[in-house]
Amino acid sequence: MKTLGKDKNFLSIPEDFSNLENSKIVILPAPYEHTTSYIKGTILGPEKLLEASHQVELYDEEFQIELFREVGIATLEPIDFTELKDEKAVDAVYKIVLELLKKDKFVVTIGGEHTIAIGAIKAYSEAYPNLTILHFDAHSDLRDEYQGNKYSHASALARVYEFNKNLVQVGIRAQDVEEAKFIKENKIKTFYAWEIKSGKYNKDGKTWHDVVISELGENVYITFDLDYFDPSVMPAVGTPVPNGLYWDETIELIKKVSENKNVVGFDIVELCPLTGLEYPNFTAAFLTNKLLNIIFSQKIKAKD
Repeated sequence: MKTLGKDKNFLSIPEDFSNLENSKIVILPAPYEHTTSYIKGTILGPEKLLEASHQVELYDEEFQIELFREVGIATLEPIDFTELKDEKAVDAVYKIVLELLKKDKFVVTIGGEHTIAIGAIKAYSEAYPNLTILHFDAHSDLRDEYQGNKYSHASALARVYEFNKNLVQVGIRAQDVEEAKFIKENKIKTFYAWEIKSGKYNKDGKTWHDVVISELGENVYITFDLDYFDPSVMPAVGTPVPNGLYWDETIELIKKVSENKNVVGFDIVELCPLTGLEYPNFTAAFLTNKLLNIIFSQKIKAKD
């Protein structure tokens, strides 16, 4: 596996702290775009995220660490999907992530459309029995197929559900009737955006954060579609949906999840860069770095 150098890797980290052998964290760019059904451009997501990450400060003032010095962060060369589509593309991601997990790496897969998460989640589900998938998204992605393709970005979690039924969804606000029926019939815990905003879960001294955490197992994998956010926070996605969740409440949830559970990996998908608008790329890079600092500050604290 080849890694990217300081001029192209995540956060522009020097070789001493970004070589694969000595890095605990591995960033895996997966620029896959094949089933995009609205605004196209997710193939450029990983490249633009990495490029913008060079403007992200390495020091986290909240946790008072430069994480790359603590654990090392390597960035692999992007996967070449030229001859790989649908199941073959998913399998390519799966094999790479599984190999990295066998080397005891914490893998962050950056997309690309949501389809690539299937492979990463499959590898993680094999490595961590009873793994819970915490799914941030505007969409359920539970269609059995979309536009004739079972590996559509709109079917990503339907494929995941075939091998891992421990699924918790947050921020959902766009789905078809068959997805709604599937959720009810299979009792998939889904925290709809309108329910969260209405205060449905804020009672008996508990917040919606507490209720989400109560549905999670010990080991958690996060799959994060950026259209989960309200478009005012993240406009650069393939299918922006109004009335989404915001930055502070989301980061607060992830902090609480990390404090109470073992987050073993995550993906960030569906960045669709907009010409002339750089801040969404920076936001995606900043989010990736913030999640790493949140998760690993807990892991470092647990070791001390």
